[in-house]
Amino acid sequence: MLSDSLPKNRDIWRIAAPMILSNISVPLLGMVDTGVTGHLDDAAYLGAVAIGSTIFGFLYAGFNFLRMGTTGITAQRFGANDGDGLKVALGQALVVSLAIALALLLLQWPIAGLSMRALGPDAGIATLADEYFFIRIWSAPATLANYALIGWFIGLQNARIPLYIVLAINLTNIVLDLTFVLLLDMKVEGVAAASVIAEFTGLAVGGAFAISCLKRHSGKMLLSHLVTLREYKAFFAVNVHLLVRTMALMFTFAFITAAGARLGGLILAANAVLMNLLHLMSFALDGFAHAAEALVGKAVGARDRDALQRAVTLALRWSLYVSVLFSLFFLIAGRPLVRLLTDLEPVIDVSYIYLPWLVLLPLVAVWSYLYDGVFVGATRAREMRDIMLISSFFVFLPAWYSFSFLGNHGLWLALTLFLASRGIGMHYYYRTRVLRAIRA
Repeated sequence: MLSDSLPKNRDIWRIAAPMILSNISVPLLGMVDTGVTGHLDDAAYLGAVAIGSTIFGFLYAGFNFLRMGTTGITAQRFGANDGDGLKVALGQALVVSLAIALALLLLQWPIAGLSMRALGPDAGIATLADEYFFIRIWSAPATLANYALIGWFIGLQNARIPLYIVLAINLTNIVLDLTFVLLLDMKVEGVAAASVIAEFTGLAVGGAFAISCLKRHSGKMLLSHLVTLREYKAFFAVNVHLLVRTMALMFTFAFITAAGARLGGLILAANAVLMNLLHLMSFALDGFAHAAEALVGKAVGARDRDALQRAVTLALRWSLYVSVLFSLFFLIAGRPLVRLLTDLEPVIDVSYIYLPWLVLLPLVAVWSYLYDGVFVGATRAREMRDIMLISSFFVFLPAWYSFSFLGNHGLWLALTLFLASRGIGMHYYYRTRVLRAIRA
């Protein structure tokens, strides 16, 4: 019989299920943004929103360390029953998020200029994209603060409140999209304004829950830990490595897009279709990674080796079950799914050629996705960084250049080896460093 202190299946699902639901709402919002602008009288509006969304997707993805780092630090302090530390973890994450947001607001003009030059839209689309950018940039304080709040709540093993925050953001955004664009004829500026208001709505929801939660936990918010730079040493020790790791990951996927483009427009389009389906799988598996973050962090904070091993075993087991289901799903329903995403016959035909890679990848990717959660919870950001750098620059790139004669098959092979390298490397570090750091 299991000890009451060890994680159980219900503990995994208590965190994973709400996070899976919140993840599913994200592509729904993108579909609404595309739908409302796609029905306007000029395709330039759709292009402008696509350009703007790409800029902010790239910009904000680079600061996702605010979410991951806050989760790991909070989970460990929760496991150690450190009430002061819990409150300081949230306070420091919010201070850093607002400082970054202020920097983005001050640098908005050069960021916009560099982004437009990099993406190179035509003049008409660029003008509309500028309108979108200079409105949506004002969402930065709320967006980054929401990263901190969501990370903090996951660290407390509370996934319901992140779900409420994400649903508040996405549902508000959808309603305002429809209202501003279709009823008030605001076009691109309406889509951008909807995003800004939605992010602050999510911040209001998260802030209200955070105030209530802080009152229930013992300890004090030590002001000296928020205003003294040296007190942020632990915070930056984790998050600087996570930032580098995220940049390497973004480089790899940007390289895949660029390499696909060089192989031709049909290859680029087919890869985009298949990558969307791969991202669909990640929404589900990320839920189990979030569960691992919270439970592993708590176990590490409590110095409980048995709880750590149990948390990893259960999260990995459920991740493997789901990855097998996705492989079967893509094997059986892959072709109808491709047709659901595009009705262009040449793109469909090319997508079918590379569909077998999509059947294989869930079984390869599951290890790296789950171990990301384990390492976030254990605050082993340096190891995450090292493995990502090795996988990106010493596995992925050499594999692509070695197998480029295979064309797009070589690109998918390089991606497969990249994901496998991450999983193998993190499993090795888990056995040799994370577990050994907690003596039995």
